[in-house]
Amino acid sequence: MVSKSEFIKRLSVLSILITFLFTAVVGKLFYVQIVEGKDLQAKALDQWTRDIPYVAERGKIVDRNGVVLAATSTTYTCYVRPTNLKNAEQTARAIAEATAIDYEKILEKISKKGASEITVAKKMTKEQVNYVLNSGATGVYFSKDVSRYYPYGDLASQVIGFTNIDASGQSGLELYYDNLLKGVNGSALTETDIVGRELNEAIYYLPAIDGAQITTTLDKSIQYFAESAVEAAVNAHQAKSASCIVMDITSGGVAAMAQYPSIDLNNIDRSNLDELFAESKLCSVCNVYETGSVFKIITMAAAIEEGLVSENETFQCGGSRTIDGQKIKCWKTKGHGLQTFAEGVMNSCNCVFMDLALRLGKEKLYSYYEKFNLTEKTGLDFAGESKGLLIPIENVKTVDLARMGFGQAIAVTPIELASAVSAIVGGGIYKKAHILSAAYDPSGREVYSNQEESRRVVSEQTSSLVRKLLFGVVDGGSGKLAGVDGYHVGGKTGTAQKYLNGSINRGHYLSSFIGFTTVEDPKYVVYFYVDEPEGIYYGSQVAAPYVGEIFSKILSYEKVEKAEVEERTPFIMPDFYGWDYFDVKKKAEELGIYLEAEGEGDVVIEQFPPANASCDEKCVLFIKTEEAKNN
Repeated sequence: MVSKSEFIKRLSVLSILITFLFTAVVGKLFYVQIVEGKDLQAKALDQWTRDIPYVAERGKIVDRNGVVLAATSTTYTCYVRPTNLKNAEQTARAIAEATAIDYEKILEKISKKGASEITVAKKMTKEQVNYVLNSGATGVYFSKDVSRYYPYGDLASQVIGFTNIDASGQSGLELYYDNLLKGVNGSALTETDIVGRELNEAIYYLPAIDGAQITTTLDKSIQYFAESAVEAAVNAHQAKSASCIVMDITSGGVAAMAQYPSIDLNNIDRSNLDELFAESKLCSVCNVYETGSVFKIITMAAAIEEGLVSENETFQCGGSRTIDGQKIKCWKTKGHGLQTFAEGVMNSCNCVFMDLALRLGKEKLYSYYEKFNLTEKTGLDFAGESKGLLIPIENVKTVDLARMGFGQAIAVTPIELASAVSAIVGGGIYKKAHILSAAYDPSGREVYSNQEESRRVVSEQTSSLVRKLLFGVVDGGSGKLAGVDGYHVGGKTGTAQKYLNGSINRGHYLSSFIGFTTVEDPKYVVYFYVDEPEGIYYGSQVAAPYVGEIFSKILSYEKVEKAEVEERTPFIMPDFYGWDYFDVKKKAEELGIYLEAEGEGDVVIEQFPPANASCDEKCVLFIKTEEAKNN
């Protein structure tokens, strides 16, 4: 018999045990219902529901006039839930008739046991979906898919970019503005029993939120003008590539950015991703170049703004300058002789611009590089932008400074240069380059807009004088071929040697021209450059004519009033082979054409345009000379 004390002891232990178990149960219930409640509810919902996705439609990319450059085509994916099938044969037949997929294959697939949901067909059209729905088929469900489509194929392909199979941006604007374009996917949840049979209609419906439409500063027509020109330049000069930027001076917006070779955005070859991304790289934004004489616009603007040079000041060019013991040649090695500053600009004389750079000094010159935003990225709304490469100011020698004056020993991106020149000729106001104008949600409400940034970099007086001097380059100098009858166009030629592993890569050039229109009321800057043309390589011959073509088309497209033009007198180009240089110079003056000469000799061995070509006073004659051979 248990004693009273023992009984009380056992009862106490039992009470403690019961209390412990009760506490554990209550604790577990608290943990399950309160701590893990939401997670468990989500798991239960997932187990007892079926989720059909609704893909958000990716927003369109349009030009400044609303022309669609990138759009989405809507297709549908067909699902079958075997547990909801009443007649598998009827459903399989309806899908087969709508899609042309083999009936037996569909029947076999949807008749399998154990699967709660089976994907049967993808990329079905709305008409195909309606056919299946109207056929009386059971157990069939559809989700909306979107795929990217580019109405103009390869137009502005490197700018627009492309998406992956899931419609996520991979390059260009598609990548940079992916968050605006992609939207938010939705879904429909349907309650089912333990084997997957539907119990009720959809209990939750989460609608997709379509992406925003982005309106760009691009103009489809101007883009087409630029693309036609870069393709023609590559084919005519057998060049590695050609690129063009058209900037709206009034806003800083990019009206066109063309590059050839381009890619067809509707037929992307993804077999070699390294090659794909190399082809889709936008060189005008991502690459830096030593630009050559087009960079002289920067030097002249800085020198004029600082009051270090006047229009009629004279300079002597003997064909070179010796600085820090190094002989730096002018492109015209025979020299330009005595010339005014205006003539030095027209002649693109390296000696003049070496002198200006030395007058400015490195501190002052570098301060203008900062003003013109050549030391940093422009901030263009585009992925992968690079910035200019400059020698650290503390390491700049006098000889480096002289070379910078005419576009050597400094490398910039084309978009940096185009932005800087736009500021210089556009009244002295620097405006941040941009491609997006605004973004709108599906209801048309503006959700994002470009915030224009501007600041003064040079005076209106400096801008006016620079425009006047650059008009002289086109009117009577090396830029003649960029001229457009009836309009005042200004600009500057450039021919830069390329480097390989730190040394000059002989025979490889970057030929360029940067121009603006009109001198009286500048609206557009066009920077056109051709990479590694074969044969003739001067910017005056290789790039300037295409800028003239682009301006001619833009001015006609925008219906800018044209002045009356005197008819030019055509002539047949003489055969200058074997002529003395000074005789050719005299003849060129008689014909009213501009002469470019390469070589330190006196006897002509090459010329362009060739003998017997039909020309007029707009022509630019290029000759190559060598020393006369003694008999």
